[in-house]
Amino acid sequence: MPHDLIRTTREGVIATVLIDREGKRNCLDLPMWVALGEAFAALSADESLRAVVVRGAGEDAFSAGADIAAFALERGTPEREEIYGRELHGAFHAIRTCLHPTIAACSGWTMGGGCGIATMCDFRIGSPATRMGIPARNLGIFYAYEEIDPILQICGYAATAEILIEGRVLTGEEAYQKGLLSRLVADGTVHAEAQALAERISQGSPLSARFHKRAMQQLRGELPITAEDRVREGSFAYTEDFRNAARAFLDKRKPVFEGR
Repeated sequence: MPHDLIRTTREGVIATVLIDREGKRNCLDLPMWVALGEAFAALSADESLRAVVVRGAGEDAFSAGADIAAFALERGTPEREEIYGRELHGAFHAIRTCLHPTIAACSGWTMGGGCGIATMCDFRIGSPATRMGIPARNLGIFYAYEEIDPILQICGYAATAEILIEGRVLTGEEAYQKGLLSRLVADGTVHAEAQALAERISQGSPLSARFHKRAMQQLRGELPITAEDRVREGSFAYTEDFRNAARAFLDKRKPVFEGR
């Protein structure tokens, strides 16, 4: 599903995936999530590449996550929730399992699903102006096990609890201190550093990089989650709290960031 707001370009052995919706802080509606997953799947199949950078248009936002304004059409019933959850998980899975090393250029707002995209990547570059958080609690929705696991692996239980349960929005310095950001650079230099990192990676053996990435993920092993756990918890469950919260957001037209 090609999409004009999910753009893939290539310079030598480095590909860049651009979320090109600057006017809405690069938030994604459902067709964009589908296109994002397909873009990463296509890049993963191209063995001539050596690194992939994902970024948002402009300097103010990497991505503010899911487009809440589209929820009225895309979510809100058990059937829609199932489709939305499946496609969102598919996009995240395609990013995390990409053959090549992946770098998220977290310039500015990196919220909700945007933070999810970043945590699926191998590296996250940010600056003091970066803001990272997952406001799922505000909508009465929650992340699937596979989406929580990378955050837990990256920054541990305490910081994950702050992000998901307390709903804290971390500054760039805080995100770096907690390990959520791989590197902290000066404001205005995030995209340049992400590109420079991709170039440094590309100078090494691609077979070595791919093996090490695959090995680190395999050493994690399978998630200790049973089928009964999934049925009981319902990772993409439709709840009355979600419906009410979504309606409140849409009715009030609050000038807040979009986030899953």
